[in-house]
Amino acid sequence: MSEASKTNAAQLEYWNNVAGPRWVGLAGYVEKRVERVNDLLLARSAVRPGEKVLEVGCGTGAATMPLAEAVGETGEVVGIDISEPMLTAARQRISQRDQHNVTLLRGDAQIYLFPPDRFDLITSRFGVMFFADPIAAFQNLLGATRPGGRLCFACWAPLEENRHWLIPYEVALRHLGPPAPKPPREPGPLAFSEPDYVRSVLEAAGYGHIEIRRETPDIIGASPAEEAEHACIMGPSGRLIEEKKPQESVRELIKREMTEAFAAYAKGGDMALPSTVFLVTARRSATKTSS
Repeated sequence: MSEASKTNAAQLEYWNNVAGPRWVGLAGYVEKRVERVNDLLLARSAVRPGEKVLEVGCGTGAATMPLAEAVGETGEVVGIDISEPMLTAARQRISQRDQHNVTLLRGDAQIYLFPPDRFDLITSRFGVMFFADPIAAFQNLLGATRPGGRLCFACWAPLEENRHWLIPYEVALRHLGPPAPKPPREPGPLAFSEPDYVRSVLEAAGYGHIEIRRETPDIIGASPAEEAEHACIMGPSGRLIEEKKPQESVRELIKREMTEAFAAYAKGGDMALPSTVFLVTARRSATKTSS
């Protein structure tokens, strides 16, 4: 098995048996946090009535529904994800909304055999950073895009620019030490945190008119205690805790200090935690080229 295949298998395992069930179990907590990113992505994608849209990493469907409303009855949204628990939640969401212009697929967008030249827009909110072979993945997506079609996705900027993750990570790091060394640009939430790298991947995959905009939407947090609870199982801090497996007493100390750190951002009601994301757009050439 190739390294890419092993990574794909690892991501399939992780999102079906670890991250996916956790995400669904948090009952909308994660989705609420990134509502403002959804709004930015929808506006930047310039989606129009009647368009055919492919959403990569559609998850529980929170970004899928606004897309479906934007394309209207004459349009179509196809969502693809590798996580069956998250797709189950998406199906329930779509059924409750009685949305008829959405199709959900379970599969790996890196290798899935999409119909060629089909989609006006391929979009993703934090779903493209997990490819084992990003260039191959975007080449596959390019082939599914109609000539002149668009790509628009959101990805995270570096950890240092995302206080919502950095606050709890610094606490965990202080008690547990650094994580084990990992391959550079390993698939994960921060794999696309270098704009020059993102641009090089898209250029190698055949895209043109690449633009990368830095945006700083607030992440809508819960209470300090809830933020700390979730930070122990999600994000960079959760991954560090999962790797180090501290004793329960240490874990509780970490959670307590996380709560105290988050409290500085609580000013009545929900917290607004600083974040930075990149909104990346690109196009397929309007002229088909022969291979």
